[in-house]
Amino acid sequence: MKLITVKRQTKHEDRFTPKMGKLTAKVTYIKKHLLGIPIKTLHKYRETYYGEVKDCIDCNLAR
Repeated sequence: MKLITVKRQTKHEDRFTPKMGKLTAKVTYIKKHLLGIPIKTLHKYRETYYGEVKDCIDCNLAR
């Protein structure tokens, strides 16, 4: 049994961008787990409407 694992999870989230307004995007989280308990989010990125992959830092959740 491994003590530390890295897992990837994708879910739909509502995001807000200044140019497009509210949008629903597929956001992928890459998390580090210790014995099945999530410890730290290593990276999160989203897939745009056009299929591009962007970092979630440029997208705000609220105005």
